[in-house]
Amino acid sequence: MSETITCEVRVDDIVKSLSSAFDYAFDGTSTFAPPVLPKLPKEFGIGLIVGPSGTGKSTILKRFGEEKHIHWEYDKAVCSHFRDSADALERLGAVGFNSIPSWMRPYHVLSTGEKFRADMARRLENGAVVDEFTSVVDRNVAKSCANSIRRYVDKNGVKGLVLASCHYDIIEWLQPDWVFDTHTGKLTTRGSERRPDIILEIIPCSHEAWTMFRHHHYLDGNINKAARCWIAAWNGTPVGFAAALPFPSGTVKNAWRGHRTVVLPDYQGLGLGVRISDAVAMMFVGQGYRYFSKTAHPRMGEYRNKSPLWKPTSKNGINRQDYKTRISRIEGSYQLRHADRLCYSHEFIGDNNEKEKSRKE
Repeated sequence: MSETITCEVRVDDIVKSLSSAFDYAFDGTSTFAPPVLPKLPKEFGIGLIVGPSGTGKSTILKRFGEEKHIHWEYDKAVCSHFRDSADALERLGAVGFNSIPSWMRPYHVLSTGEKFRADMARRLENGAVVDEFTSVVDRNVAKSCANSIRRYVDKNGVKGLVLASCHYDIIEWLQPDWVFDTHTGKLTTRGSERRPDIILEIIPCSHEAWTMFRHHHYLDGNINKAARCWIAAWNGTPVGFAAALPFPSGTVKNAWRGHRTVVLPDYQGLGLGVRISDAVAMMFVGQGYRYFSKTAHPRMGEYRNKSPLWKPTSKNGINRQDYKTRISRIEGSYQLRHADRLCYSHEFIGDNNEKEKSRKE
């Protein structure tokens, strides 16, 4: 049986005037009966309550618990609010918040989308409830965050996370174990939705296009003007950037290396960065070149460690102290920054079938 909610207000002159103007009989008392919540699965990772405003989502959500209040210290970096660096890395990545420069800033200077992701990162735990999920952010941010949360829940075995939202567009990205629609009163379970495919166009461009992406790179805002560059577009909208340079080695011939890979913040969390990097590498390998790439970003590095498309070089996962004794004229500052940093280093070997297809094309 549904619980009936009653509230009362004073019937003043404004109330009388407006209720009379619209022929609405009102005595100061309002009642509302939220939809009856059907029997739910005993165990689940993510539950979603969805429906238009005013249909009882927040009321039903309270049956699962109270939303955690998140306090942010004014002069403390966002990443410093987590248990340790590993916890920060996993949780921020779990909501698609992968902008390292933004991790180092205090919460109050973040954008609305970044604040939403940061709050979500600290709420991710067993039995958490979140109201107005994705209501204050761009829909691209909503989709990428939903997608990242699903991966985190599956990886870490999170149980009983319940979200409430007025947006239906996140369902296919969040893949909740159950969805209760307060508008129809219908309950559906996981398996009826499939995450949409993302088709990217990799378009050659000038290095001048870098200005759109430079502030979002995690290490350096500069770019070598000799680089070959590409923009990645999704449905005609630029979402990422990649660049490559000839491999600077006297011993390795006919080779290129990755120079820059960036995904705009609103599209982080969808796995686009590694796919863009793979696509550029495949173009070079398909043309008969060797292709190498080094990164200090742990998510991209770990992806390559596990991917059959990449093989680690002898320098993978080690500090490059040798940089301090053989600094090149062109990349001296770059090498010094990497000397004491654990970096991932790989060569792209690709898929033999894809390489053959690329050669024929």
